[in-house]
Amino acid sequence: MALAKATWCVKRKPYFQRYWTSADIARALTVTTVHFWCLLAPFNYKWEALRFGLILAAVTNLLITFSYHRNLSHGSFKLPKWLEYPFAYAAVFALQGDPLDWVSIHRFHHQFSDTDRDPHSPKEGLLFSHIMWIFDTLYIKDKCGGRNNVMDLKKQWFYRFLRKTIGLQVLMYWTVLYLYGGLPYLTCGGGVGGVLGYHVTWLVASVGHTWGSRPWKTNDTSHNVWWLSLVTMGDSWHNNHHAFEWSARQGLEWWQIDITWYLIRLFEVLGLATDVKLPSESQKQKLALAR
Repeated sequence: MALAKATWCVKRKPYFQRYWTSADIARALTVTTVHFWCLLAPFNYKWEALRFGLILAAVTNLLITFSYHRNLSHGSFKLPKWLEYPFAYAAVFALQGDPLDWVSIHRFHHQFSDTDRDPHSPKEGLLFSHIMWIFDTLYIKDKCGGRNNVMDLKKQWFYRFLRKTIGLQVLMYWTVLYLYGGLPYLTCGGGVGGVLGYHVTWLVASVGHTWGSRPWKTNDTSHNVWWLSLVTMGDSWHNNHHAFEWSARQGLEWWQIDITWYLIRLFEVLGLATDVKLPSESQKQKLALAR
């Protein structure tokens, strides 16, 4: 037990004085490249390419929260495999990693939220929770352990395939953008769209555990951030989410915008989404701070 505790409380080493794994380098190169292309966007500007980038940011954010987050991480609803797999594949092009990696980190976040073992708690610094944790895989592994919390996905050939080919998928994506629209689509589209997509998702982990309202009694620092709700597709109702992490709906009030829930509800009405989970009134009453 003492050894386990020591492992949990391992100290984070300075970034340029530690061992960088191949995964750390690949992630840093991907994120840096996307930001570099964003900086080049004004020199390769085309309105149609920028419009594409804005649409791309919205679509990839929706795919991340619909597929990686609510469907795969929490099992908030079920889809037939012929729908589940295409949605998960399309979410790869948000450039946030493969489903096995993303889902594992997110499950660890809920399991150890705001403790010494949380992969990205703002208690270790706002910048760390926003972005820097992404490039320190050994530190995360020391705190959380191996990817043994995604065995349900590891059993499926499709997610193992995406795990093994994630680098090729990213290169293919960039190649297609360039061949389709040249540098404007690579910079205004992939660059601007990618940067917006990145930081909108990351704000949920950083700002969503720092500022906002807390209507529910949760054992963490999660907050509802209303002004982020539109761009995060509903994922910034973060205190709602930590209170009922398995809920397909995170904007629990009628006025709380939750675009992802509207899509899930549409699929449910069409008979394509099943086992859609929602909190009951009694479950809400147990956690309510005030009503």
